[in-house]
Amino acid sequence: MRPSLFAVALWFALAVPATSVAQAAPCDGGRVFEDRNGNGRRDAGERGLPGQRVSDGERIAVTDAQGRFRLPLRDNRSQFLIKPAGYRLASRASGLPDYWLNVRLQDGPALKYGGMPVATGCRDYGLIPERRTPAGALDVLVFADPQTKTATDVDYYRRDIVEPLLVGHAGARVADLGLSLGDITHDDLTLYPQLNAVTARLGVPWLHAPGNHDLDFDATRDEDSLLSFRHVYGPDSYAWEEPQANFVVLDDVVYQPGGKPDYIGGLRPDQFAFLENYLAGASKQRLLVLALHIPLFDAAPGRETFRRADRERLFALLKEFPNVLVLSGHSHTQRHVFHDAAEGWQGAKPLHEYNVGAACGAFWSGVKDAQGIPDTTMSDGTPNGYARLSVRNDAGYGLRWFPARQSDSGQAASPYLRLYLPKAVRRGSYPVRGVFANVYMGREDSRVEYRIDQGEWKPMRRIEQPDPAVLAENARDDQAERLRGYDRAAIATPSAHLWNAMLPTDAAAGEHRVEVRVFDPWQGEQRLSASYRLLDAAQD
Repeated sequence: MRPSLFAVALWFALAVPATSVAQAAPCDGGRVFEDRNGNGRRDAGERGLPGQRVSDGERIAVTDAQGRFRLPLRDNRSQFLIKPAGYRLASRASGLPDYWLNVRLQDGPALKYGGMPVATGCRDYGLIPERRTPAGALDVLVFADPQTKTATDVDYYRRDIVEPLLVGHAGARVADLGLSLGDITHDDLTLYPQLNAVTARLGVPWLHAPGNHDLDFDATRDEDSLLSFRHVYGPDSYAWEEPQANFVVLDDVVYQPGGKPDYIGGLRPDQFAFLENYLAGASKQRLLVLALHIPLFDAAPGRETFRRADRERLFALLKEFPNVLVLSGHSHTQRHVFHDAAEGWQGAKPLHEYNVGAACGAFWSGVKDAQGIPDTTMSDGTPNGYARLSVRNDAGYGLRWFPARQSDSGQAASPYLRLYLPKAVRRGSYPVRGVFANVYMGREDSRVEYRIDQGEWKPMRRIEQPDPAVLAENARDDQAERLRGYDRAAIATPSAHLWNAMLPTDAAAGEHRVEVRVFDPWQGEQRLSASYRLLDAAQD
């Protein structure tokens, strides 16, 4: 259902951010100060902070000894503070961290979702000293593609993703930082305030990258295609620093109005200018995390989904950094890619890109469970959910996938993997029936083994084919005379993390236990077991 004009107007009013705007006339600078009481305003006795960086998405200004910076306003830009390690920020009324100022010196294009209103003032930026010492690892929640189409989907997001996190932590801190990797909503930008209100309940400073479904599709050029997004979330590309890691969030969706396709992955010249300026002074001792929507790798051989020239230029900027991690979304599947020289990467070790599965899974589709939430398993067999990134002080990191819930398909499943195998096989039949292990965080080099009835461990074989559990769900959809859910389950696609082994049929009749173990580089050994029966049968 398309939003009404009233809904758009209400959204625009609610989305207007509360910032420390100092005046209504153009200015060329401001001040960064120590916000001791955390109220977002500079009060008497709150000193200016030297050496802090403020950017307009291209240039970077540094504050002087009194905390003053000079950065003349430029139209259609979002000015922002690069949050340094050791500080935190006050929150806006939306629950988002307050670190930016949108600049619009004259009326922009008339857009369905309002775009970015005229804003010509300037502001100061407050930094709240972080009282606690970061003794342990940085804990980061990573959501890719919440992608809500309607208020109903926002409610799924609340009950399926956010509320279980709150219950699981019982009042304790949920995480240190949160990242959303684009497609915050699915074309209906009036849903932003509802989504932000849900996410804000986590009490975590949250950063957002834009996705292709966050665009103003009535914009006539790429430069205007994120005006409505920026009105709510501020800059589309920026940096944020923590003691253990530096984060660079990038808009990598290049809008091509009227083109086929109408977008492609890539970066703008101003983004490269910002990256060059920022990376020139960035620490090489911390982990450098790039958060973006469209993956850097091409979706299929021979199909350019991220502009190769832009990827090569980005790789050249990153090659001197020894510790880099790329987080991407968009695919609604999950995989790990290690870029090497064949793709133009010239770093000392392969560049790890984790293409994170979607919070919405298969777009909130599939059969609903007892709580009224769709199954929404992704096309590669990964259950919808979210990831956690843990970063140590030595720039080492760990990753883990958290399924929102397990399927009610009757197959054996755990937070790490799911097994699919036949329940009964004829004893003595040709051994073509196998056990499949979908290892959600599996990589090409993952070690996956199985054994039968406590026997010898044997390697399983990695295969790139559809998960039979998803194929079975597709068959049930096909055989149903009525829709089993609002939308059918995702059509099965080849999975990058599926392993297979044949089940022996020459053992004694009866039940046999199959056990699978996975050696996860971050979570250690994980096991899951299931059983099948060998039955004697006489031919009629």
